[in-house]
Amino acid sequence: MTFRAYRVFEENGKSTARFAELALDDLDPGEVVIRAAYSSVNYKDALAATGAGKIIRRFPCVGGVDVAGVVESSLDPRFAPGDSVIVTGYGMGVDHDGGFAEYARVPADWVVPLPDGLTLFEAMALGTAGFTAALAIHRLEQNELAPDKGRVVVTGATGGVGSLAIQMLAQLGYHVTAVTGKDSEHDYLAVLGASEILPRSAIDLANPRPLESARWAGALDAVGGQMLGWLARTMQQNGVIASFGNTGGAELHTTVYPFILRGVRLIGIDSAATAMPLRRQIWRRLAGELRPARLDLVTRSFAFRELPQVCEAMLHGKAHGRVVVNIRD
Repeated sequence: MTFRAYRVFEENGKSTARFAELALDDLDPGEVVIRAAYSSVNYKDALAATGAGKIIRRFPCVGGVDVAGVVESSLDPRFAPGDSVIVTGYGMGVDHDGGFAEYARVPADWVVPLPDGLTLFEAMALGTAGFTAALAIHRLEQNELAPDKGRVVVTGATGGVGSLAIQMLAQLGYHVTAVTGKDSEHDYLAVLGASEILPRSAIDLANPRPLESARWAGALDAVGGQMLGWLARTMQQNGVIASFGNTGGAELHTTVYPFILRGVRLIGIDSAATAMPLRRQIWRRLAGELRPARLDLVTRSFAFRELPQVCEAMLHGKAHGRVVVNIRD
């Protein structure tokens, strides 16, 4: 049996991706074989597939950090043929063959049973982005963030994580401020639940002052770089920032003053390596109180054959929200 896969190769020192016909024996080892139903396209996937970022750690590698489908076979007694399951993160699509294929073979310790309340499609409409948003909110709450503490700001608001985080926070009762550089998307962000929209052009990211007016009780930051430095300067007393992205740069230039004068906390969110007990807990929350009521507003679906065009569009900022890939189409 052979099947389609979107595989990333290294040619002349550069990454390039294309569809290929594979057999199960061509995939990396694992105890569980999954017949894929859906995957999703994250910014990380677009970087890997287009060669714009150094994401893939070994070549060739099937792309896709997410997959949802049905167990085809399992050498592990925890899973049986016919079980609906999810895999996100770990080494998927980076140093282990990922979800952009009609079949995936993965270690059993990476597999999460599909929680009650979610379909396979919805699981990928959430995917790594939804998991990251939920994990960030969970960690912020563990650091004493609550709706009565003040406003929460979300950067990169039209992206996958941002779009989902806004809905989740609004449903929990938070006053959400969305930061975006896309002036045409203000109405979209308001519909998702943002109480106010802050254009990126209205922010002086290069302000040299070590502290500015205290504005935020919490922050979810997908941007990094100067944006993260600005957030640190503008947090309230005992404010907490969840950092999970670097689209604006990997370097952080700040001072110690936000941390020693305002007690600001900066926490990192590594969704790929989340331990399984917490991973299952977060997925249960995603199927419950954190499930976005209007997931349809932030989700678009494409056929598997359209994946190259979707990756290019995402890389050039021509997509917002979540992109689900129908592997069976």
